[in-house]
Amino acid sequence: MIDASIQIQEHQPVIFGIRHLSPAGAWNLRKLLDEVMPQLVLVEGPSDFTEELRYLTDRNTKPPIAIMAYTNETPIRTILYPFAEYSPEYQAILWAKEHQKECRFIDLPSGVFLAFSRISRKDETLGEEGHMSVYRKLDELSGEDGHETFWERTMEHFSENHGYWKGAEVFGKNLRELTEDTECDYAEIVVREAYMKRQIKEAIEAGIAPEKIVVVTGAYHVEGLKRSTAELSDQELKQLPFVEVQKTLMPYSYYRLSSRSGYGAGNKAPSYYGLLWEAHQREEADYAARSYFSKLAFWQRKNGNMVSSAEVIEAVRLSFSLAELQGYQIPALRDLRDAATTCMGHGNFGEIAQAVADTEIGTIIGSLPQGVSRTSIQNDFYHLLDKLNLRRYCSMIADDLHLDLREKLTVKSQKAAFLDRERSFFLHRLRVLGISFVDWQQVHQEKATWAEHWVLRWTPEAEIEIVEAQLKGDTILLAASFQMKEEAQKEGSIAGVAKIIEQSFLCGMPETVSYATAILQKIAVESAAVDEIAKTVQSLSMVIQYGSIRELSSEDLIPVLEQLFLRACLLLPASCICDDNASHEIIQGMRMLNEAALHHEFLSEEHWLQVISDIAQRDDLNTKISGYAAAILLERGKFTNEQLKLQVERRLSKGVPADLGAGWFEGLSMKNRYALITRMSLWESLDQYLDTLDDEEFKRALLFLRRAFADFTAREKSDIAENLGELWQLNPEQVDEVLNTPLTQEAQEMLNELEDFDFGDI
Repeated sequence: MIDASIQIQEHQPVIFGIRHLSPAGAWNLRKLLDEVMPQLVLVEGPSDFTEELRYLTDRNTKPPIAIMAYTNETPIRTILYPFAEYSPEYQAILWAKEHQKECRFIDLPSGVFLAFSRISRKDETLGEEGHMSVYRKLDELSGEDGHETFWERTMEHFSENHGYWKGAEVFGKNLRELTEDTECDYAEIVVREAYMKRQIKEAIEAGIAPEKIVVVTGAYHVEGLKRSTAELSDQELKQLPFVEVQKTLMPYSYYRLSSRSGYGAGNKAPSYYGLLWEAHQREEADYAARSYFSKLAFWQRKNGNMVSSAEVIEAVRLSFSLAELQGYQIPALRDLRDAATTCMGHGNFGEIAQAVADTEIGTIIGSLPQGVSRTSIQNDFYHLLDKLNLRRYCSMIADDLHLDLREKLTVKSQKAAFLDRERSFFLHRLRVLGISFVDWQQVHQEKATWAEHWVLRWTPEAEIEIVEAQLKGDTILLAASFQMKEEAQKEGSIAGVAKIIEQSFLCGMPETVSYATAILQKIAVESAAVDEIAKTVQSLSMVIQYGSIRELSSEDLIPVLEQLFLRACLLLPASCICDDNASHEIIQGMRMLNEAALHHEFLSEEHWLQVISDIAQRDDLNTKISGYAAAILLERGKFTNEQLKLQVERRLSKGVPADLGAGWFEGLSMKNRYALITRMSLWESLDQYLDTLDDEEFKRALLFLRRAFADFTAREKSDIAENLGELWQLNPEQVDEVLNTPLTQEAQEMLNELEDFDFGDI
C-alpha cells in the first residue's frame, strides 16, 4: 500500500530524490518501485551511458565499479560515474533488469559534460566558497559533529514507509533555496534539468503513462524537475558544446568512493555504509552497530592486538547509550567510534586507528567480467595479468613481487621456464607508461641483473592511467613503444637517449632499442661533456653486458660504445682542469668509464690506462681528480708501492699548498681503502707532511682531510688508528677511541668557522 501522505499524482511521473551512496535511499527506492511497478525507470546519468547498462547488470559484475568517459584528444579530460552496491541508482537499474522493465539514463551526454568542463568559469572560486559556506551552516544547525552525522541519524536509519522519500525532497528543496544562483555551475544545472525534462517528455510522447515513470535523481534536482519551466528545445540542444569521447567501465574501490580520497559525492565510511545496506536488507536496525565492533575486534586480533569479549560488549552498550543521549535509538558512526575508542582503544584512538580505517573505509575493489566494455589496451592489460599469473596482485594492499630472470631448469614448459622474464618485460612497460600499479625497487648486484623486486598495488587511478594510454597504442607493448620513441625524438642529450635504450632493453623491445640507437648515433657527433658521455657509456655497457638474459642482441651497440668511449678518453684530461664543485661529476664519469673498460674487452684498456696515468701525473689538473686517477691505477695493480710513495712525497710536500695536497689525498682515498690502510708508507708520509705545516696551513689542510675521512667506517678508522698508534708509539685503542668519538660542540663550531673562513688572503 502507498502511504496515505504520499499520493501518486495522475499524469505526473514519480520523482524520487536521492543522495548518492545512500543505503537507505537504495532500500526505500526499491520498496517504492515494488509498489509503483513502473514501466520505465529514468536515472540521472549521461544519456549516452545507457548502452552500458547491460554490463552494469551482468551477473559477474561486482561493485564498486564506475563508468568513465574520456576525450579523444590531449589533454585528456575524464568524467566518472561510480556505483556501490548500495547506490540508489545502481539498485534502480538492477530492479529494472530483474523485473524486465525499461531503464535509461537521462542527463546530458558525456561529450557535453566534458565540453562544459573545458569552458573556464570566472566565478568558480566564489562559487565553491558559497557552496562550502552552506555546508558549514548545515554543520552548525545540525547540532552534531557535522551534517554527515545528522544525515545518518535522520535519513540512513529511517524506516518509516516513504520517510526517506519525503525527507530527501525537503532536504533538496531547502538546500536549493540556500544555493540557487550562487553556485558557479548553476547555469549548467539549469541546462541539465531542462535536458532531463526533455527526456521525460519524449518518454511520455512515446506512449508511456506519466504515472508509470519513476525518475531517480539527486535530491537537489527534484524541485527543478517539478517546476513549470520549459524543457530544452531542439535549437537549444543543437547549440550545446560537444566533444568526441570514448566510454569504458572500470573496477572501483571503497577508498575512492570515500570523501577522504577527494571524491565530492562520497561518504566518510563506504565500508560502514555497506553494513548499513546489509542492515536494511536484513531488516535488523542494530546490525550495522554490532557488525562494526565485530569487525574492529577481528582486525585487532588478526594483527596481534588483543581485544576481549568484555571490551566489545561494553563498546556496544556504550554506543547505544551515547545515541540515547542524543534522542536516537540506533547509534551513528560517531557514537560507534567514540565507544570503540573508549572501550577497545582504552581512550587512545591511535590504538584502533588502523582497525577503524579497515572497518569504515575498507579495501574492497570491484570487478568486471572479461571483455566488458573496455578499451583494447584494457583488454590487453587484463589478458596479460591472467597470462602472467599476476591477477592476485590487483589489491589495494601493496604486495612484494620478487623475480628471477634466469631460466628455470626444473619446470617442464618453456612458458614456466621464462615466466619471470616475461613478467619483467610487462612490468617495465607499465613503468614506462607511468601506470601507478607498479613500483620498481632496484636491486643492487655486483655481477648480475637477474633479480628484480617490485611492489604492486592496485588503485582506480591505475585504471584511468591505462585508459589514457589508449591514445598511444592499442596494446601495452604498442603504447610503451610509442612512448619511448616519442621521448627519443624529443631528447636532446646522448645520456637521455641512452637511458631510453636501457629502458627499451628492460622492456624487451629490440625494435625500440634500434630506433633509439639510430638517434643516438646522429647526436653523438656533436660536442658533449665528459660526464654526459660517461652516463651514456654506462647505460650502453649495462645493455651489452646483460642483453643475453633478456634475449636482446647488442651487436649494433658495440661500435657506438667504442666510439663514445674513445671520445671520452680524448676529452677527459682537458675536463680535469676545473674547480672542486665540478670535480664530483668528473670523478663519477671516470668511475663509469673505468667500469666499462673492465667489463668489455673490445674497449681499449691500454688507451684508457694511459689517459688515467697522464691525469695522475699532471700537476696542472684538479688535484682531487689526480688523486682519484692514482686510486684507479692502484686498484688495477698499475701503481707500485714505490710509485705511490713518490707521488705521496711529491703531492704532500712543504712546497705544495695545503689545500691542494689534502685534496689529492681525498681523491686517493675514494677507492680501495683497504689497500691504502695496509700501506704503512702512506701514513708515514702523511704524518711527516702534517709535521711540516704551520698553524694556518694545518687549518686549511684539516678541512680537506676531514672531508676525505668523512665516509670511512668505524672499522676502517680503527685500522687507521692501529697504524697511527704504531707511528706515534701510542696505544692503538686510545687512538681508536679518539678517532671514533663524536666531536664536541666546541670542536664542531670551530670546524664550522673554518668552513666559512676565507683563506684567500693568507
